[in-house]
Amino acid sequence: MESIASNIEAIRKQINSACIEAGRNPATVRLIAVSKTKSAELVREAFDAGQIEFGESYVQEFLDKYEDPQLDECPIEWHFIGHLQSNKVRSIIGKVSLVHGIDKLSTAEELSKRAVQHNLFVDYLLEVNTSGETSKYGLSSDDLLMEADALFHLPNITLRGLMTIASYDRVAARQEFRQLRTLLESLREIAPDPSKLTELSMGMSGDFEDAIHEGATMIRVGSAIFGWR
Repeated sequence: MESIASNIEAIRKQINSACIEAGRNPATVRLIAVSKTKSAELVREAFDAGQIEFGESYVQEFLDKYEDPQLDECPIEWHFIGHLQSNKVRSIIGKVSLVHGIDKLSTAEELSKRAVQHNLFVDYLLEVNTSGETSKYGLSSDDLLMEADALFHLPNITLRGLMTIASYDRVAARQEFRQLRTLLESLREIAPDPSKLTELSMGMSGDFEDAIHEGATMIRVGSAIFGWR
């Protein structure tokens, strides 16, 4: 069985190769280690192997790890990558460096409200349902563009880009990655400050190389690092 450290090293080599093939600088792609359902001990092992950014999907599980003594001295950058309900925003505010899963204007408004209350400035991504599957969360492309102006003007939070969970089919996923990149370009055309819209969070263990070819700036990799849950 491969170690977490060797898995991370292998993935970073794949990132480098995919970037070179795509004519991109490998430094433009960030690896988010998806640590949901994994123990604080395994997170520590990945951290000791040089991994800094970790993604969590469940609020209580994230809070347990955030407060775990094994991770006390680790300068981890936590990302919240799961679906975030408005009533859970208060639990993670100030504890994560980026919120990936905002899929409603009302949730963004709650994030803004809590950020103002705590005198914080929070970065977030909007989740887009590029596959159109009813089982997935995310705004449609049309709804996103219709609500963009309201989202741009919420205080104390900054929209940094888009996130999606693509189809399992790699051909369909590649098209959905391309769709997300095109949507970000459309968003930049109407944004008050396009320079802030830089992030595409897309691609997971089975398709992150395709996502890199289509412009991913963050890939979310879990099983290829920690093994199957």
